[in-house]
Order: sequence, then C-alpha cells, then structure tokens
Amino acid sequence: MPTNTPTFAPAGTWQLDPTHSTVSFGVPYLAGTFKGQFHDVEAKLEVTEQAATLSGVARVESVDVREENLNAHLQSPDFFDVERHPELRFTADRIDLDGDAVDVRGEIEIKGVTKQIEVTGTAIAPLTDGFGRERIGLALKTTVDRTDFGLNWNMDLPTGGKSLGNDVAIVAELYFVRA
Repeated sequence: MPTNTPTFAPAGTWQLDPTHSTVSFGVPYLAGTFKGQFHDVEAKLEVTEQAATLSGVARVESVDVREENLNAHLQSPDFFDVERHPELRFTADRIDLDGDAVDVRGEIEIKGVTKQIEVTGTAIAPLTDGFGRERIGLALKTTVDRTDFGLNWNMDLPTGGKSLGNDVAIVAELYFVRA
C-alpha cells in the first residue's frame, strides 16, 4: 500500500546534483520523436518524518535540441516565450511510495499556465559516495499536452495531418546530495 512516509530518504534537505541529473522531453514529430533537454535546472527535496516535498526549475534559455535555430524557435513566443516566461516550474507536496515505486502529485507551470499533474517513477535508496556524501535519486516521468500550456505551434503536412504531436513525454533523472 502506498504511503506518504518518505522511507527512501533520511529527513533533511537534499540539493540537486546538476552534473549527474537530466530533465529531458520528447514529442512525436513526423516519423519519429523530437527530443531535447534543459541544461540549467535546480531542484530541492525536503524530507521530514511525515512527508516529502519536491520543487524544481528549468530555465528556458538552456533548452537544447542540438540545433541552434531550433533552440531559438523553442525560446520564441511560438513555444516557451523565454522573454515573458524564463522558467518552467514544478512543485509537489505529495510523494507516495510503494517499495521503490514513487507516485508524485504536484503542479507544473509552463509559459505562465499551471496544471496539476501526476508523475511516476522509481526512488533510488540512499548510498554514500566515495567522498562520504549521502546521495539519493528519483527517476520520474510524465506526459503533458503541450497545447494545455499555450504551446500551439504546428505545421500542416502536404499529405494531411500535423508535423508535431501534442503529447510531450517529460523525463527527469534527479540525483540529490544531502545538504
């Protein structure tokens, strides 16, 4: 039975290890998947004996799809609108565990629009690294409809249909160090 008691991590504040963490996305595009990631992210996990909270930020200017012109298009008003909305945000005050399976409920804010979402994944139990620091991890995923957040740009295909799908898979592999 799931519990909101965060047994996977000792109580305390856990700061993101940005070197080993990734926040990426994928969206159906033509005959494949258009993929990218955000390089500048922050996250914090607060654990008490009763509950855990998770918060994070991804800076839009750090979006990377391995092509400079496409990065610029994603930062434009057609998509994230970096000038008016420089960050994507996520906050969760409910983290349920069932073994190493984790179910996180929270809010995501993209382009100034906030929606409730559910994120699922696995928790990686605490371990001590070679430098004596305690580490834990969360591998999380969810899917959102980009049009719910005003990311409506698309292109008609000559054969009918659209070039870009609406469902965006978001994957976060977050590794934390005890603060």
